[in-house]
Amino acid sequence: MSLSDGGGYGGEPGGPDTGGQTRTRLPDGGGDTYGSGRRPRTGFSSRNLITVVGVVVLLIAAIAFANRGGDGQGSSDGTAKDAEARSTAPTGTKPVEGKNGGIATGFAKTEQGAQSAAANYAVALGSDGMFKADSRHGIVDRVYTAQAAAQLKGRQDKAYSPEFLRKLGLDPSGNAPKGMTFISRAIPVGTKVEQFGNDKAKVAVWYTGLIGMAGPGSTDPVRTDWQTWTFDLTWADGDWKITEDSQKSGPAPVAGDIPAAGAGEISKAVKDYGGFTYAR
Repeated sequence: MSLSDGGGYGGEPGGPDTGGQTRTRLPDGGGDTYGSGRRPRTGFSSRNLITVVGVVVLLIAAIAFANRGGDGQGSSDGTAKDAEARSTAPTGTKPVEGKNGGIATGFAKTEQGAQSAAANYAVALGSDGMFKADSRHGIVDRVYTAQAAAQLKGRQDKAYSPEFLRKLGLDPSGNAPKGMTFISRAIPVGTKVEQFGNDKAKVAVWYTGLIGMAGPGSTDPVRTDWQTWTFDLTWADGDWKITEDSQKSGPAPVAGDIPAAGAGEISKAVKDYGGFTYAR
């Protein structure tokens, strides 16, 4: 969601080819599949009752066992020892508790910690704070090494030029017009460790993003994007820091058939729904 060395964003000229686990709770049904009410049952015997109770007890026990991490070695502090490394399974590692300027810090010096850092850094670098110089410099200083940040900030200042900001509907300082809401978010879908070892890690973050202006008369409506953001990380000052990064388009799924919301609804949703701290 942010500009890299080449400048530009998404499909803009000079731009790059361009962000934890999620559990989904399905809604409870209020009737049968076709909308009619459930038929009352008659002749329910005590034997049937005992059978149902037994099944429920077994189901609860199975869920409890699964939530311990799958290997039965859960510990009292909420972590799971030797968690099986499956791409869709949580590791059991606790999310970080520290934050610096709203960005998670204090990641573990492990593959999981590197993935958590990469996911949270993608969120920070894909935020609307990157379109204002002061907040952008603060974000870059917090997620990159000191050397990389010093080299990057000047190039980014040129890339986030008044002309580029104007194309997005922003003024030279990165502010949206009165009555309009500028939206930029990265929502990680998954992470992958490409390299790890010797205080170094290379982690790819597959993410979807929101970018655009919501409001009356907007000529750049909020749209979605799919990208893969790859970070070269190094262990510095007790945390993972970015030394280099790159982006490429996709993979993008087939678009759904849900009607697009109006500008007012999108603006309200962005204000009402906060983001997350991501942990692998």
